[in-house]
Order: sequence, then structure tokens, then C-alpha cells
Amino acid sequence: MRLTSKGRYGVSAMVDLNKHGAEHNPVTLAAISERQFISLSYLEQLFRALRLGGLVRSIRGPGGGYLLTRPAAEITVADVIRAVNEPIRTTMCENAIRGCHRGKRCDTHQLWDAMGQYIYRFLDAVNIQMVCDKGVDLERLEFAPMADYVSPATEIKEVVMTRR
Repeated sequence: MRLTSKGRYGVSAMVDLNKHGAEHNPVTLAAISERQFISLSYLEQLFRALRLGGLVRSIRGPGGGYLLTRPAAEITVADVIRAVNEPIRTTMCENAIRGCHRGKRCDTHQLWDAMGQYIYRFLDAVNIQMVCDKGVDLERLEFAPMADYVSPATEIKEVVMTRR
């Protein structure tokens, strides 16, 4: 499985923003950068994507910074991953061809593809507030129906990538 720094840092930045911001108390990227040890230029790129994804809004001027666009309990980890355009790859192929065995799916492709669908299902069940509260408990998570993630051909539906 591969989740690069974009997704990890995006989630860390959103958790930081929720913890240190308030409805009328924007948080600067410089402050997030210092607390999370993420370069300011990288955060600027991430927050551009988060803003375009509708998860944060910017406040200009003195005392400006960023705020969440909705309560942290309504923003899932998967929302953040999707906003920063960070696919979670569990298979080696792209478009079911490149990376597989000479244009054919490998024998284990279905295993890794199914695991990827469950990962997205899990990340859709966890919201930013849960992460802040250290309340990610598998026994208490409410998962969306598997039909939201799997078509008859067991491919991730387009809706998974654009959900919310």
C-alpha cells in the first residue's frame, strides 16, 4: 500500500487547523508549519488543493489564515485524501494495465483491489474530529454500505473518488 506525504501531511494539517482554530480564529500556515514540521511551501500547495476541495477557506489580512468550511465531525479523512488528489494505491497497476503482468492482471490483483476498497471505506468512516479526540475505535465506526464502493466488476466506483 502506498500513501505519500501529500495525504499524510494533509490530514495532519487539517487536524492541527481544527485543534488550534476556532470559528473566528484563523490559523496561519506558518503556525501549522512550525507545529507539524511541514515546509511552508508544501503547506501552501496542500491548502490550495484543500481550498479547491471545499474543506478550508482563507481569511486575508492581519490576523488572517485558514478555517475549516464545516465542522471537523463532517470532514472525513477520505475527503482530505481526495482533496489533495492523493490516490491510495494498493495495486501495482494503473488503469488495470500498466504495472501488471504484460497487460494482464496479476493473480493477486483482486486481493489488493479489494483491500483498497476497504481502506477507502474505513477512511470515509473516520472524521477529523475523531482523530483530534483520539477516538478512532474500530468497534464504534459506522461504515457506509459496501455497495457504495464496489460495482459488480469489483472496481471502485467513480463516486468513491468524488464523494462529498
